[in-house]
Amino acid sequence: MARLADADILTREVLQWKGLHVFHYAMSSCSQKLRIYLGLKGLDWTPHPINLSTHESYGDWFLGINPRGMVPVAVIDGAVHIESNDIIETLENQAPEPVLWPMARASEIREALEAEDALHHDLRSLSFRFVHGRVGTTKTPELLAAYRDHGGGAAGNGVEPDPSKASEIAFYERLAAEGLNDARCREAAWRFHDAFDAFDGSLASSPYLMGDAATVVDIAWFVYAHRLDLAGYPLERLHPRVDAWYRALAADPRWSREVDPSPVVSERIAKTRAGHEEVGATLSKVAGF
Repeated sequence: MARLADADILTREVLQWKGLHVFHYAMSSCSQKLRIYLGLKGLDWTPHPINLSTHESYGDWFLGINPRGMVPVAVIDGAVHIESNDIIETLENQAPEPVLWPMARASEIREALEAEDALHHDLRSLSFRFVHGRVGTTKTPELLAAYRDHGGGAAGNGVEPDPSKASEIAFYERLAAEGLNDARCREAAWRFHDAFDAFDGSLASSPYLMGDAATVVDIAWFVYAHRLDLAGYPLERLHPRVDAWYRALAADPRWSREVDPSPVVSERIAKTRAGHEEVGATLSKVAGF
């Protein structure tokens, strides 16, 4: 469990907070996953929006809560939890009804979520280029240096370097050096293609990814499917069962309201898509679908 070590919590005021507090960002995929979960569970929580576009998560106050500089973060009666899947598992143990992480399949679901999490940087790459129209990074070397030097203990340890934070730094350093070229985006798109192909097979015999009822695995992949749909991924053409599963979930406002972009963001996304279509550089073209 990624409960933050006490030594890494420098913004000490949160240790006195009661109830469930969530730091999140509207377009953060992991934040969207947690918000959908909270809505389906009917849990009360206090929101604390963090603006990732202005690098608020790299400020001293927030890094004092999560030295990884990422959202979501949950403060549960003064205990700081910093990874979305771990937050969800913690909340499921505290409030098991309605069941979204069935204990009989707990290990299987944990493995499925680890596989989903392993694709997070791929989703970020495709989002940056095909949703937001960015091929580089807005994080300056100075900002990354400050981020690197702030804290660094591993969650639950507080001593050893944090591999998750090192991975984040490596991602943005590579982005600054190489950008998001066609080859990198093609590899990312095909990793999702293979995952969706597997789900297309399993959905032939069940309505949800893990069987007859929705679980947190459906929530995680719904968020991914929605983001890739925004990016122009041809879900219906390549994976019709996954597309039907995704459209059915999206018809429920408890799911769709947490992932649908604001009108301003939607307009920017439409312009990005139009620009890619004009020059023949859509996600489908780049990936070779």
